[in-house]
Amino acid sequence: MTTTVTRPGALAASGHPMVRPDAAKHLTDAQVEELGRELDAVRDEILAKRGASDAAYIRRVIKLQRSLEFAGRGTLLFSKYKPAWFAGTAMLSLAKIMENMEIGHNVLHGQWDWMRDPDIHSTTWEWDFVTPARSWQHTHNDLHHRWTNVIGKDRDVGYNLLRMDPDQPWKPFNLGNPLYNAILAPIFEWGIALYDLEIPEYKEGLKSKADMNRDLKAVGVKVVKQFSKDYAATPAVAMLTGSGKQALYGTLAANAIRNFWAHAVIFCGHFPEGTDTFTEEEVDGETRGDWYVRQMIGSANISGSKLMHFMTGNLSHQIEHHCFPDLPSNRYAEVAVKVREICTRYGLPYTTGPLPKQVGSTWAKIFKLALPNRKPKAATA
Repeated sequence: MTTTVTRPGALAASGHPMVRPDAAKHLTDAQVEELGRELDAVRDEILAKRGASDAAYIRRVIKLQRSLEFAGRGTLLFSKYKPAWFAGTAMLSLAKIMENMEIGHNVLHGQWDWMRDPDIHSTTWEWDFVTPARSWQHTHNDLHHRWTNVIGKDRDVGYNLLRMDPDQPWKPFNLGNPLYNAILAPIFEWGIALYDLEIPEYKEGLKSKADMNRDLKAVGVKVVKQFSKDYAATPAVAMLTGSGKQALYGTLAANAIRNFWAHAVIFCGHFPEGTDTFTEEEVDGETRGDWYVRQMIGSANISGSKLMHFMTGNLSHQIEHHCFPDLPSNRYAEVAVKVREICTRYGLPYTTGPLPKQVGSTWAKIFKLALPNRKPKAATA
């Protein structure tokens, strides 16, 4: 069976970048090359083991998610009764989180393309998120994963809204950093949909009017579908039991809960203290091994239970996901043991911590970067 390999493009076969990141300055070219071979071997081992049990896993998850969604929407039909409202909203929230995190995100990365199942394939899946799958794959898979945390290249660093690194120029607008983030969290899917339109690229002449019109049309179609399902169909049927208004509130709450959760997981994987950002000089000339190093020191994990990992779509293993975006997510836990050992052996940081710590660290950075950088104190004679 052939496999799809999603490697970053434009990597040097040998040598080193113009400047190595501070966390990796102690490594020689030979060490980085060997590190790359070791991580390639980890990936190849998982590819060789991938099989029927993995396919059965994702099919079970999809079946569970759809059952929860059906039960949640069905229960909301009787949501004029408070127990039914809470139960229906909870089930629908869980279903939406599972669909976005463990299913949609990972299917759209091509993690399950090897199954050759047209119903679970990166080219056919459309997820329960306002932004169209194809637009997200471009900004996320093609751009973010290629240029992870490179200031000026990876617009995911702040999503064109937040100042998330001291190397980003400060503007008075940035004083609203905490407020913008607080507003973004419950409407995260809408923020991502707007971001995926690449409006700054259009204004800079890097995106054609035809492409912008195409993407606007795709978003419009997706918005109609999402609104029809969540805010028209379910409440309309619930009106038959006198629960229309309550069902509408339930679907609104489920989407907000999903958005809060997705926002927290994504931000905790990219922005806590300990995650590095990079200059273009630090990626100019990087090899495959250097690319791996950048993914490891530019990402952060979330420690926790198996249930927590599952509900994050295994993006609690963000370091492993950035190294191996097309490996099945259910394999990240076993990969993490090996990646962490490699980091330790090569003297590289492996940033991880429980969810409350990572959320707090991320918010602390958001508040800090709302203000201009502190000027270094002048040396005294």
